[in-house]
Order: sequence, then structure tokens, then C-alpha cells
Amino acid sequence: MLILQKDRTSEWFVPKFGPRNFRIGIGILFLPYTGMVVSFAAWGSLASNFTLERLVAICLLYFLATGVSAHFLDAIGSRTKPWGILPQKKLWTISLISLGLACLIGLYYALLDSLLLIPLGIIEGFFLFAYNLELFGGKLHNNVSFVISWGILPVLAGSAIQTNSISLESGILAALAGLLSYILIKTSRRYKALKKESTDYSATKKKETILKIISLGVMIGTVLFFILRYV
Repeated sequence: MLILQKDRTSEWFVPKFGPRNFRIGIGILFLPYTGMVVSFAAWGSLASNFTLERLVAICLLYFLATGVSAHFLDAIGSRTKPWGILPQKKLWTISLISLGLACLIGLYYALLDSLLLIPLGIIEGFFLFAYNLELFGGKLHNNVSFVISWGILPVLAGSAIQTNSISLESGILAALAGLLSYILIKTSRRYKALKKESTDYSATKKKETILKIISLGVMIGTVLFFILRYV
């Protein structure tokens, strides 16, 4: 029988070793899902004539903005507090510092020669706060916002930082990233509901397996994509 989930420290992406604060610190980053977003940003760069420096820059930018800042904001805005009651001041501090560093990276390349990053960054920033802090009564905390901000925009930003344009190839990859993000969030919501309410272990395990396949598959595929383009 499945033990009903009280918090998210039992998730598959949370380390099973170390002190509780360490496990929460790693778990709150949702590393498999963060890895997907970083991979999507890499897709946009790899679809064009890319430089390694800018590829690394856009990946670091999205790790800071979504992996760190967005997830720490989510811990603040979530009504369920799945990670327990964490110090709000510390969450805000880490989130804003990470977001500030991401903005500095984006502005550097935008002012250098990639101005398209500015409107993309403004839209991404809007969703970062609106989705994770559940602003406007939580109306934007939905699948559509997730698909746009975690799937489509990273690919477009990856293309913009390289060429200051959106190519046909990056547009197609953005659509694919959006589809994968939609499957991920739909599966994730069902998975969380099963863990909280169900004793059907096999159904929960099936959803967990799908999440693992999507996230790890995207990251492995991105590494192969990089090897094919760079070597």
C-alpha cells in the first residue's frame, strides 16, 4: 500500500541521503524538470550557427531563472507549502539574486547584439512571477502558462542569443518543446494527485516512470544533439 504524501521530500528526484535541509535544498530545484528547460534553451542555440560561449550563457541563464528563482518563488507562492514552512526572507533573497544574475547575462548579450532577448525576457519574467506566485488569483497558474514559459520561450531565447532571430528550425523545436512540456505538466499534476489521495501504487509508479522518461530523455537527447552539432 502506498503511503500518502505529506510533503515532497519523498519525490524520486530528492536525494535519499543527507540531512533534511540538504534534501529539501536539492529537491526544491526540481533538477530533472530544470534540466528539461535548460535543454530546451540549448535546442534553440543548437538549431542555428552557434558559439559555445553563448550556448553556455543561455543554459546558465535559464538554470538561474527557472531552476533557482522560479522554484524558490513557487515555494513562496504555493498554497500547499509542499516543502514545509521555509524562511520567506531567505527564499526571496535567493530567488531575487538568482534572477538578477540571469537578467545581467541576458542584458549583456541583448545590448551586445541580441535585442530580441529583451522582449522575450520581459514575457518570461511576467510568467515567472505570475505563475509561481499564483498572482491574479492563480488564474495563470495553469498548463498553458507552463507550456509557454517552460517549453516554448526557452527555445526561442536560445535562438535569439545566437542570431537575434527566430529560425524555422527553432520554431519547430519550440513547438516540440511545448508539446513535451504539456505532456509533462499533465502527467505531473495527475501524479501529485495520486500520491496525495490514492493507494493505487501501480498507477502512481506508472506516472512517475513517464516523468522520468520525458525529463531524462530530453536531457540525453540534448547531449546527443550537441555532440552531433559540435563534434
